[in-house]
Amino acid sequence: MSGTDLKAFLAARGAVSVADYMAWCLTGREDGYYRQGEPIGRTGDFVTAPEVSQIFGELIGLWMGAVWLSMGQPKPFTLAELGPGRGTLMSDALRALRVVPGFAEAARLHLVERSATLREAQAAALAAFTPVWHERIEDLPDGPLILVANEFLDALPVEQFVYTGQGWRSRVVKPGVDGVPAFAAGDRAVPPDTDALPPPRPGDILESRRVAALPLLRDLGRRAQNHPLAALVVDYGYERDTYGDTFQAVRAHGYDHPLANPGAADLSAHVNFAELARMASASGLAVWGPLPQGEFLFALGLEARLQKLMSSARPEQTAGLILGARRLTDPYQMGGLFKAMALTGPGLPAPPPFTQTTRRDA
Repeated sequence: MSGTDLKAFLAARGAVSVADYMAWCLTGREDGYYRQGEPIGRTGDFVTAPEVSQIFGELIGLWMGAVWLSMGQPKPFTLAELGPGRGTLMSDALRALRVVPGFAEAARLHLVERSATLREAQAAALAAFTPVWHERIEDLPDGPLILVANEFLDALPVEQFVYTGQGWRSRVVKPGVDGVPAFAAGDRAVPPDTDALPPPRPGDILESRRVAALPLLRDLGRRAQNHPLAALVVDYGYERDTYGDTFQAVRAHGYDHPLANPGAADLSAHVNFAELARMASASGLAVWGPLPQGEFLFALGLEARLQKLMSSARPEQTAGLILGARRLTDPYQMGGLFKAMALTGPGLPAPPPFTQTTRRDA
């Protein structure tokens, strides 16, 4: 995809919302960003937590095992991941889950992934578990469900609204000078969930994923009415409603302008966990957290797992183990920016390491 393609796309429509632009760049075409190449890893554009340290996936695996036990060990059940990357998280998780008798035999692995390239990597990493792939979460089979979404929601299309002084307008992408794409204020619009915010000032931007995320949460809520369900969401974002523009592009492990390389850069925006909690609760789900990623991982036993790995590591491996764990948990790195939130169906106890005091919908 090229800038010329974007100019033609905009010329045919006049202007498109930020959400539509994001969807078009990432998945809306056969040559969209997530339908081509391999974006994850040193040779890609970014690195996710499972690629930083095996401990991340292993602890997520132990979380899955504890949740399965709390469900009464349903057999069979669907074990699903949204946006599984190269399959690293699930591979590490299933290796750790060998300590939970019966889990692997009961699990039926399902992956929601659109990228053909990433599906190939997942197939290689998870061949022993015969995964089944889907384009949409709605295509997952009914029945007991344990689901993980790590850095998935940030890539869902985000709507933006800009306050002009005369009211709110949608923020759009339109042809600018000489046809070069530019951001602009579009038609009048009413953003959701502004009650908790102070009065806006001209230029304030509000973001929402209601259109993209609500169908997913409603589907989970529907499933939870009939079968045990637990979902874990880990992503970067903020806990309280706020104004701000977090729409960004990453290319070759550096920041890029979101309009500079359509289809050749990863586009994302921070997750508003307050909005996510409201939508999940309204969909009939119990909401736990969020907790900062560092706190979440320490509570699941990161320090003990790190010490165990270091006890059998070669000297040249020890530094890498320490640096990886630090990157995951340091409040000034991923440990503070990233958050973990759990969603469960009615009647299930608090999933570890959450407690009743961390329940958002109570």
